[in-house]
Amino acid sequence: MRRGEVRCLSAGGFHRVAWVEWGPEHGERVLVCVHGVARNGRDFDVLAAHLAEEGWRVVCPDVVGRGRSGHLADPKGYAMPQYLADMTVLLAALGAEQVDWLGTSMGGLIGLMMAVQADTPIRRLILNDIGPFVPKAALARIAGYVGRPDRFARWDEAAAYFRRIYAPWGNLSDLEWAHLVRHSFKELEGGGVTHHFDPAMAEGLRAAEPKDVDLWRLWDSLRRPTLVLRGEASDVLPAETAAQMTQRGPKPILLTFPDCGHAPSLMHRDQIAAVQGWLG
Repeated sequence: MRRGEVRCLSAGGFHRVAWVEWGPEHGERVLVCVHGVARNGRDFDVLAAHLAEEGWRVVCPDVVGRGRSGHLADPKGYAMPQYLADMTVLLAALGAEQVDWLGTSMGGLIGLMMAVQADTPIRRLILNDIGPFVPKAALARIAGYVGRPDRFARWDEAAAYFRRIYAPWGNLSDLEWAHLVRHSFKELEGGGVTHHFDPAMAEGLRAAEPKDVDLWRLWDSLRRPTLVLRGEASDVLPAETAAQMTQRGPKPILLTFPDCGHAPSLMHRDQIAAVQGWLG
């Protein structure tokens, strides 16, 4: 595993976007994996390690305000225009003419918005438990837990909270939970631990009035081969929305995984095999 970072620009000045990458440094097959709203690029470690063994270069960035990436001076900047601009700089820094894109939740929406642009560098798209319509009730649920509480006295308290909040990811092993917890929190000066993201990002998300996300117009214009992964109990990608997706736009392959909701962890063998098989 290698680490990298690049400077990106916002209205408040420059900030850094960090990433980790796996596989051959100059590999021709490049997969960019982008995480959900309160997550970070280390969510993809297990998947990336498997794909690297097959010769893939897998790049997993931390979206600004998360993980090792910098924070924005103005919290209002934590929105799609900034994320799209940052990912464009990242793709330029990678030096790849074309990439495949795997996005979980928010990362999938970023990928969708980039993939419909003229002369896009995105060749193929994998959406992990996200689609062109997201019910406001699901967004309200996510906003309700992001960043609450913001401080824990001990690591075991943070771990217990994390496992409860992210239970919809499915039946993970203790080692898998421990890996996610280790990269989802950081120690505070003076003791205790907190979330590994900018608290201002979470505050803005909670303050926003939940409303349905409707991007069907973009979906219908998408002309890239697409795979959609869905957790059987997902409230973010309801079954009826997923079914409608297969009849419109790119008419993707849809795979639904049992025993999980939002979102499949991409740590289980069947989920990894699905991604590997589709990518070829």
